Amino acid sequence: MLHDVPAFLRTLAQLSLWLVLLVTIFIPLERIFAVRAQKIFRPAFLQDIGLYFLNGLISATLLSIPLAAAVAVAYALIPEGFYEYIDTLPLWLKLLLTFLIGDFGFYWGHRWSHEIALLWRFHSLHHQPTGLDWLVNTRAHPVDIIFTRLCGLVPIYMLGLGRPGSESGAIAPLVLTVVGTFWSFFIHSNLRFRLGWLENVISSPHFHHWHHTRDDHINHNYAPMLPIFDRLFGTLHLPPAWPTHYGVKSSSDSRRPVGAAELWRSDRI
Repeated sequence: MLHDVPAFLRTLAQLSLWLVLLVTIFIPLERIFAVRAQKIFRPAFLQDIGLYFLNGLISATLLSIPLAAAVAVAYALIPEGFYEYIDTLPLWLKLLLTFLIGDFGFYWGHRWSHEIALLWRFHSLHHQPTGLDWLVNTRAHPVDIIFTRLCGLVPIYMLGLGRPGSESGAIAPLVLTVVGTFWSFFIHSNLRFRLGWLENVISSPHFHHWHHTRDDHINHNYAPMLPIFDRLFGTLHLPPAWPTHYGVKSSSDSRRPVGAAELWRSDRI
């Protein structure tokens, strides 16, 4: 039975199913609606597949520890009556609050990864590619993935929106994780899709491609799903055209790109 399967193998199976779904969706679409022509088996394709599985397995294992610690601290400090009130909220409101609070946290986690030198040394790996497609979403250091996710998930769990044992359980953060994961692949994709006026409400490939440009606008468009936070905090950049150059400026840039192998060396962190 499924519960008899080791957690590692269950996670590996889930990641494999996700990968099949993503390949089925994005590879045909990118062949038809590409922003610019690009080979499917481009340089670093296999490396990005490896990072997809590595990050999925590591984050699934390590995220639970700091989340559990944060929840324990919150439950010790916040009156039980607050959580009882949260439990009475309708599911739609819990979902809305989860997406707003989660994206707010992800926005700042992502922004700090650009503005704090130590965090940039991990996050820069994600900005090295000179072209974007759906799989570039997986090109990230595990430390970068875990830090950013914690920024969004910790406040959600501390506020009781994913409270174990409540009537809705962890449905809200689970929906955020599933939708957010798919949307992250979508906004990295090599798809010439525009969402019209909806781009003021929800992120698009055009929105996020400007985040990956290697000009001065690399420090814009941090929000994974809700551009309202970029608008509120002055980091929105959404011109009509698509960017022409991606990646990081040069090896002499103060935010010099650091390779994955180099980041794993203990003397680098």
